[in-house]
Amino acid sequence: QVQLVESGGGTVQTGGSLRLSCAASVRTFSFYAMGWFRQAPGKEREFLARISRSGSSTYYSDSVKGRFTISRDNAKGTVSLQMNSLKPEDTAVYYCAADPRIFDSSNYYYTSRYPYWGQGTQVTVSS
Repeated sequence: QVQLVESGGGTVQTGGSLRLSCAASVRTFSFYAMGWFRQAPGKEREFLARISRSGSSTYYSDSVKGRFTISRDNAKGTVSLQMNSLKPEDTAVYYCAADPRIFDSSNYYYTSRYPYWGQGTQVTVSS
C-alpha cells in the first residue's frame, strides 16, 4: 500500500510561484511513476504532469507546459511540482498520484491509471 501526502499549497498572487511536494510512505518508491493532477470546483480532475520511475522522462498537459516542472527524489521518496507564472485559473486542489504499471502512451493521463492518491492540497491564485 502506498500512502501519499501533499504539502506546499497556499495562496499566491497572479504571476507568482509555488512548489508542491508529495511524500510517499513506501520503500519501493522508485517502482512507481508519479503524476500530478488538479480539480477545480465543479470540474473533473485534470492531468498536469507525469514523471517516470527513474525521473528521466516527463510529460505535461498543454495547460501547464512551460510553466510547471515535475521532479522526483527517489532517495527521499518525494515528488515535486514547481509552479511558475501562476494564473487565477490554476486555482484548484492539487493531488499527487502513483502508478505502478508500465508506461502506456495512450492513457497515462487518465485518473484511472493511478491507484494511489494523496488527500490534496489547495492552491489559490488571486488576481
